[in-house]
Amino acid sequence: MNRGKTDEDEYWNSSKFRAFTFDDEEDISKLKESKKAVNSIRSLVDDDEDDDVEKVSWSGEPIGSISWSVKETASSIRSTGEARDQSFPKIDTAPSLPKQGSGYSLSSLFKGKSRIGGFPSFSESVSETSTRVYAPELRRPKAEYKDYISEWNPEETVKRMQRGKAYSLERFRSLQDKLLLLDEAVSAHDGNVITAVLIYLKRSLSKEILFRELAEREVALSHYVHYLKEMGEQRLLVELLKSLGRTEDMALMQYKEHLNIKDENRRRDFLKSCLSLPFSPDDSNHVQDHYTLLERQIIIEENDKRANTDIFKKYPRKASILNMPIITTLYYSCFYHYGESEGTYSSPANIRKTFKISEKQYILTALGARAKLKSWFDVDSLFNSKNWLGYTKKRSPIGFHRVVDILHKNSAPVQVLQEYLCLVDDTELKISLAQKYKCHDVIINTYKDLKDRQQLIVYRGKVERGSPEDRLIEELLNNSQIRWKN
Repeated sequence: MNRGKTDEDEYWNSSKFRAFTFDDEEDISKLKESKKAVNSIRSLVDDDEDDDVEKVSWSGEPIGSISWSVKETASSIRSTGEARDQSFPKIDTAPSLPKQGSGYSLSSLFKGKSRIGGFPSFSESVSETSTRVYAPELRRPKAEYKDYISEWNPEETVKRMQRGKAYSLERFRSLQDKLLLLDEAVSAHDGNVITAVLIYLKRSLSKEILFRELAEREVALSHYVHYLKEMGEQRLLVELLKSLGRTEDMALMQYKEHLNIKDENRRRDFLKSCLSLPFSPDDSNHVQDHYTLLERQIIIEENDKRANTDIFKKYPRKASILNMPIITTLYYSCFYHYGESEGTYSSPANIRKTFKISEKQYILTALGARAKLKSWFDVDSLFNSKNWLGYTKKRSPIGFHRVVDILHKNSAPVQVLQEYLCLVDDTELKISLAQKYKCHDVIINTYKDLKDRQQLIVYRGKVERGSPEDRLIEELLNNSQIRWKN
C-alpha cells in the first residue's frame, strides 16, 4: 500500500508537465514558444484554400442550411421589431452576438481566421444588414415639419393651393370652417382653387346644405354649374337648378338628356314627358315640334323600309330619316313623296302645314329635290300662281336669279335656264348670268329690247361665225322696223 503511494508520487514528480506559476520565468518562455508555434500552424492552415471544412453553429446546425437560415431571419426580424418600437432609436456601439446561431464555428477557431481579413460568412452578411436597419435616420429640421403638422387657416391653405404645395382640406370639418374656406377661395379669384374646394364640399356636405349655401354665393354657384356640366352630371344639375327656383333652366337641362337616349321609341317617350316641364313659350313650342317630328319620322321610316315603288328602286335610300332636322325631312318628303295628298304624314304639304314652314323655305327645299330628279314640270308648277282675274303668272319669293343658280347646279337644260333667266328683273344681272351660263338668246333679245345696236354688234364678235346666234344677230341688225338708239 505504501509502495503504491510512493510510486504515484514519484510519477507525478517525474512528469514533464508542471503547474503554471507567474514566478517561473522558464514557464513564461515556453509559453511564448508555444504561441509562435500556433501562429505558424495558423498561417499554414489559412494558405490551404482547397481544404473544405464544414462550419457549424453553436447549436450544432451547419451554417447555410435551411433551418439555420430560418432561425437567423427570425432573430433579425425580432431585433428589427424591437428597434421600431423605440420612439427615439439609439445607436448601439457595443458589438452584440445573436442569441441563436452564432457565425463562429469550431473549425474557424481552429484555423484562426480573422473576421476582418477573410471573406465574410452568410451570418456576417445577415448581421451587417440588420445593423443597417437598426441605424436611425437623421431627423428633418423642425421648419420642414411645419408643412405637415401646422394648423393652417383658410387663407394659408388657399395660398398653398395656389403655389402647388401640399395641402389637406380634411382638417376643415365644421360647416363654418368649410364656408370660410370657400369664401377665401372666391376672394383669391382662382378658378382651379374654387373648383377644388367645391369638389371637397360636394363630397363632405349634403346636397340640401350645399345648394342652400351656393344660392348666396353667385361666383361659386356659376363655377359649380360649369363643373357639373363638364362632368355630365345632368341629374344633380337639374336638382340644383330646381332648388334655386330656376325652373326654365332646369327644364332645359332635363330636356338635354334626350341626347343620351339611343333608342328612338324611348327618346320619343322621353320627349313626350318633357312637354309638361315649365319651359318658356318659345322653348315649349320647340319641344312640341321636336316630339311631333320624331313621332312622324318613326312612322315614315317604318313605311319606307317596306316600300317597293319605282322611286325607291331607282334612287335607293342612303340613310335613315330618324333624328334628322325638319328641313332634311321636308327634302326627303319632296324627293320620295311629292304629290301625295295632304292627309298623309309623309306629304310635303302636310309637313309644311304642321311645322309652319315659310313659303321661301319650302320653295328652296322643294326646288332642290325636284331639280335633282330632273322633274322640270314640277319645278315649273312651283312658281305658277293665279291672280284674281284667273291669269297664270310666274312668281318666285326667292328671286329668279337664285332659281337659275339652283337649276344650273342640277344640270338643267339651256331651254329651262333661258326661261327663268328671262324672268330676272335686273337687266345687268340678267346679262351677267346669261353670259355665265352661255345663254346667247337671252343676251341677244335683251340688247334688242334695249335697242342697243352697238352692244349687239360687239356681242356678234363673241359668237361663232355661221352659228344660229350669229344668224339671229344679223337678222336683227338688218331689220328696218327696229328703231335703234345708236
